[in-house]
Amino acid sequence: MARKVIFPLCALLVLFGCQAQSIPLPKSQKLSPDKVAQIAATIEQKYPKFSTELRGKLLNTVVQSLDNMVFVEGGEFQMGDFGWPYDDDPANLCDWPCGIEPERMGRITPFGEDDFVHPVKLSSYHLSKFQVKLEDFDLFFIAQDKPVFDTEDRKREDLQDLYQSDLPAPTKSWQEAKNYCNWLGQLSSYPVDLPTEAQWEYAARSRGQYVVFPTDNGNLNYGRNFPEPDKMDTFPVDSFVPNPLGLYNLSGNATDWVNDWYGKDYYRQSPLENPQGPSTGTQRVRRGANVLEGPLLSASAVRRWGDDPNQDFYNPGASFRCAIQSEDPL
Repeated sequence: MARKVIFPLCALLVLFGCQAQSIPLPKSQKLSPDKVAQIAATIEQKYPKFSTELRGKLLNTVVQSLDNMVFVEGGEFQMGDFGWPYDDDPANLCDWPCGIEPERMGRITPFGEDDFVHPVKLSSYHLSKFQVKLEDFDLFFIAQDKPVFDTEDRKREDLQDLYQSDLPAPTKSWQEAKNYCNWLGQLSSYPVDLPTEAQWEYAARSRGQYVVFPTDNGNLNYGRNFPEPDKMDTFPVDSFVPNPLGLYNLSGNATDWVNDWYGKDYYRQSPLENPQGPSTGTQRVRRGANVLEGPLLSASAVRRWGDDPNQDFYNPGASFRCAIQSEDPL
């Protein structure tokens, strides 16, 4: 296992000519002061022409993103549509298997891609409790010296509600989502990436439990742990209550891109340990359901589908959250 090397704060200040002092160092819930200083020094080195204010925003975003990571202890689970009684109440679901023989159960989703239940064993990892916020995605564009997306639309007063800073970041491509997570990794020296599809489902099911919906209790309690069915717009990433692991809005707001290529029959060839998806493909996997979809059909923790990795516009229904692909605690 590779050892982490964290330079003492004094050494960092000498190494970078005390420039790191120009950025106020935020307090972190999880990172040591030396690690925060190391990130600050990396930002100073990578963006020497940025203003102190902008570098400070970058540092705060990186540190907060790491503080938002939830450690997910690895384990083994049965991935896929494990079935459910047809006539159960989604607001008050029974405890699986609900006294029903598995062969008498119906499918949770009608889509078919998730039907093959198979064992998966995962190593521990970290997953962000929140989807990436629009304001943090904007900062990523600014750091690349690119204009933020939808510049003209943001000037329209009638569209202001669509561009609030705490909404899930819309994406136009899967690659942008992956690049954002990798960028956090470059600045923090942690292996940050998109989660795999198996990691997403394992966390959504609170480490692989037999729960249908990725909410705090596995039920759909509209207005408390899930948006009302007539909700039409995305909402802040910290809305409602998290699932038992502390993860917010794994369904019902925007969907999450994950790292895998999509393969309709991949579950039948999936390896037991840490599956990564097919080696090639034309579509990428999205998980969860967006706010416009009917929750009874689409919001379950097992639903999966492939989508074109390049969209026609910045789609508010296609967002993402990052993971740290390491078993080591922060």
